Amino acid sequence: MEKDFGVVVLGGYGNFGQVIVRRLSGIAGMRVWVAGRDRAKAEALAAQSGSQALPLDMNAADLVERLRATGAQMVISTAGPFQGQDYRVARAAIEAGMHYADLADARAFVCGIGELDEAARAAGVLVCGGASSVPALAGAVIDELLPRFSRLDSIWHGISSSEKAPGASTLAAVLDYCGKPFRQWRDGQWQTVYGWQDLARHDFPAPLGPRWVANCDIPDLELFAARYAGVRSVRFSAGVGLRITQFGTWVLSWLVRGGLLRSAVPLTRFLHRRAVSVEPFGDGRSGMFVRLEGQDPQGQPLRLCWELLAEHNDGPNIPCMAAVALARKLAAGTLQARGAMPCLGLLTRDEYLAELQGLAISSALRPL
Repeated sequence: MEKDFGVVVLGGYGNFGQVIVRRLSGIAGMRVWVAGRDRAKAEALAAQSGSQALPLDMNAADLVERLRATGAQMVISTAGPFQGQDYRVARAAIEAGMHYADLADARAFVCGIGELDEAARAAGVLVCGGASSVPALAGAVIDELLPRFSRLDSIWHGISSSEKAPGASTLAAVLDYCGKPFRQWRDGQWQTVYGWQDLARHDFPAPLGPRWVANCDIPDLELFAARYAGVRSVRFSAGVGLRITQFGTWVLSWLVRGGLLRSAVPLTRFLHRRAVSVEPFGDGRSGMFVRLEGQDPQGQPLRLCWELLAEHNDGPNIPCMAAVALARKLAAGTLQARGAMPCLGLLTRDEYLAELQGLAISSALRPL
């Protein structure tokens, strides 16, 4: 690892940000800044984690100068929601000569980040959108399994979270497309589906068991359709462990789709409080699955399912580890990619999973 590789974590005291800060702070040679508008929160986490506080507003006119003054080599942005957000932080990082990664799950944001490619290459930095479970981990799993297929026909992947409520910004991102139309690649063509509808059940192994999931709009729907030539269907579904929350959101999607509500986003704070109130009824377990269907090299049907199971509410660590793994590789000088791109092909499955060691998280592959 390069000596004293510095990372600024924007939104560093948030739900995901603090996981990243604590993890990076435990890596020898890493210098970490907890950045955000709330000085008190930044200083409190910095004191606990052995990092530094950096009062910072992403909308500040002097953002470039503030980032450059740290002497850090990388910016990790957890400051969502990314729906409707522009690339000002990534542009500032490029101008400051710093690598950039974010945890964005907004389809337009991640799929469009290539517009910064020329500037990033000129600055000699990596700009990476969607450094999270999707598309980074899901894509790494598919890349690992792809050689087993002579033809890949279908990708269906999904996440079922525990009862632990996400941050308000993450919830707002989900509610943004609840009941709203978006494009999904089905049967070799783009078709319209609706957010949080098309309820389906995925049967995880014990101790998770069956979980209900529904349509979510994420970058993978577009990225995977383009990345895996010949695939005819790409589907992503998500859900929560508590059925009252899962089916309540499904009902809400029909209110939006039917025009009784223009959007579910204004209900974010109310629904967040309700989600927190029912947390004691959950089991602390979450899971992720990647189901692939096609043909093997002998032309026989092949159906595989890779699953990741998390217990004791360790699930929220999973989306954070792509950014940590990227920082580790950049610090070690083993990641040579430069330019702006979604987080695909930059991490292997094993590199991602290595960051989860020590947590109550396991993975396995099984035929369907």
